[in-house]
Amino acid sequence: MTAWQLRRATDDDVDAIMQLERATFVSDAWSEHSMRSEVASANGYYLVAFEPEHPERIDGYAGLLAPEGAGEGDIQTIAVAPHARRRGLGRVLMLSLIGEARKRGAREVFLEVRADNPGAQTLYRELGFEEIGVRPRYYQPDGVDAIVMRLAVPAPQTTIATTTETTA
Repeated sequence: MTAWQLRRATDDDVDAIMQLERATFVSDAWSEHSMRSEVASANGYYLVAFEPEHPERIDGYAGLLAPEGAGEGDIQTIAVAPHARRRGLGRVLMLSLIGEARKRGAREVFLEVRADNPGAQTLYRELGFEEIGVRPRYYQPDGVDAIVMRLAVPAPQTTIATTTETTA
């Protein structure tokens, strides 16, 4: 399993983010202007993921909109490069965004997911999201429905470290 590193996205990352955005969301990719605005926004939190041995290659990115103290957040986008899929990166990115939403005081996090993306839907359900509605023909120009999902942000959990002593 690859151990990705995550860091906060900057304007310098937008070109690489947009390459992955356009390759992943062929018919409904965000504009570069929109992405730059989101990455720069104080209310947003965008991450990029990369393998330590390839810091120049972004394998995934994800973004959250969660104004401090608003009580809720919205997962704006998430994408993982084809070579990095099905290896846990999407889960790592989502857990990082949920953690940041919690830090910002969000009690709920929402997202929309394409109805024709069962893999993403499965991940979100495994993370505790529940379906709360459908936005018909939300994704254009394809006319694909969006499933609206909500997560009640769980309280942070701490565990007690234990040690196992062995005697010879």
